[in-house]
Amino acid sequence: MAGTKEQIVKGGRDLFPLLPKAFEGIKEIGVIGWGSQAPAQAQNLRDSLNEAGCDIKVRIGLREGSSSFEEAREVGFSEDADTLGEMFDVIGKSDLVMLLISDAAQAALYKDVFAAMKPGATLGLSHGFLLGYLESIGEKFPENMDVIAVCPKGMGPSVRRLYEQGKEVNGAGINASFAVHQDKSGKATELALGWGVALGSPFMFETTLTSEYCSDIYGERGILLGAVHGIVESLYRRYQRQGMSPEQAFIESCESITGNIVKIISTKGIKAVYDGLSDDDKMIFEEAYSASYMPAKEILQEIYDEVSSGNEIRTVIMHGKRISKFPVGKIDGTDTWKVGEKVRASRDEEKIPLNPFTAGVYVATMMAQIDVLLEAGHPYSEVVNESVIEAVDSLCPYMHYRGVAFMVDNCSFTAKTGSRKWAPRFDYILDQLAYTAVDNGKPVNQDLIAAFQNHKVHEAVTACCELRPTVDISVGAASSTKEIVIE
Repeated sequence: MAGTKEQIVKGGRDLFPLLPKAFEGIKEIGVIGWGSQAPAQAQNLRDSLNEAGCDIKVRIGLREGSSSFEEAREVGFSEDADTLGEMFDVIGKSDLVMLLISDAAQAALYKDVFAAMKPGATLGLSHGFLLGYLESIGEKFPENMDVIAVCPKGMGPSVRRLYEQGKEVNGAGINASFAVHQDKSGKATELALGWGVALGSPFMFETTLTSEYCSDIYGERGILLGAVHGIVESLYRRYQRQGMSPEQAFIESCESITGNIVKIISTKGIKAVYDGLSDDDKMIFEEAYSASYMPAKEILQEIYDEVSSGNEIRTVIMHGKRISKFPVGKIDGTDTWKVGEKVRASRDEEKIPLNPFTAGVYVATMMAQIDVLLEAGHPYSEVVNESVIEAVDSLCPYMHYRGVAFMVDNCSFTAKTGSRKWAPRFDYILDQLAYTAVDNGKPVNQDLIAAFQNHKVHEAVTACCELRPTVDISVGAASSTKEIVIE
């Protein structure tokens, strides 16, 4: 992996016969919550364990009166079968408690959750947020329990969709990172890997909970959501100032990213976007890249510092406390996204352009995000998964299908809070510093271009591209999963 060696575990449906051994001692799994990840993970686990012949009950735990009870019933969980119940009752019965409620809810309820868990039970997480929160207030997980994490590198619906679409294909699914934070039993690693295999992850990358929450919360504020939102908004206005119609400006900005650029990155790597351009277009790319890299990195470094210091976690918690007084509105009513709806309605996939200026801005931001993580000591596998693969293989297909605004409006509370906070910062700094530099004829920084061309991450991306799922996600295919849509 770019001259380094990392622990990467291969999953696959051919390993299902090993699940009984991995889940040894586990009789009941409680999946707590019904947000983005819980419906997908609960169904994947249930299906995989059944296929493996495991006599393990997967039970859903929800707060009393939750509207999600009906949705859980629709996919086969029920009170009659004792696979659906009140959350603390389910927690108390479970040998593995998969805590998949929102980050804000975890922060509010963690003491009650820990108290309800039976002795010897394992706490399972799919995000390191709770650790970050506990550290920010000087607390820890109880020492008498195993604490593990399996973190799919994609939103919940994609975890279920790829699992369903690839049921007959070994290696289909969403890659995941895994972490063992506490291993009192000595069996935590086996259980974490079994969980990842049962989810359908073709490959699992070892990390730590601290590293995961820093890279994950940071990433969604960057190129995964916040940065791409800001890039599109700024380029959409810029291209119109240059004389394009609103429709063409949207095509050359947003459509170029979600319908062309990321598809190249997904299968061939980041550098392939540049290598495939004509000589004239390479010059335009270099102008945009050179002008955008440092302004983007300035914001990305600030984001990372805010996340790693605990400030960003406190922002999410405080926002959650204000939510009843100040509900989160939607962003999809602005001109940019209304025009986007028209463009998608008449889209011709074969005619989506690769705008070299758009490519330069987008790739510069992605590379800046990568460099901030590498400089902070994150391993290449985590960097590539959080900054490249999750963007191009999970989130951007949904953005292309439903729109960037749809993703921002309907993602997790933590991601939404961060995206809405930081997207304007990317928008403003690119408009104020990057595009003005290009317009004023600032020379291309050839050192930056050379650093991009010779960056070691390209080797890591190439290696990770070989670890892609064997099935491409189809966001329009029939699925038992339901995207949560805010009306």
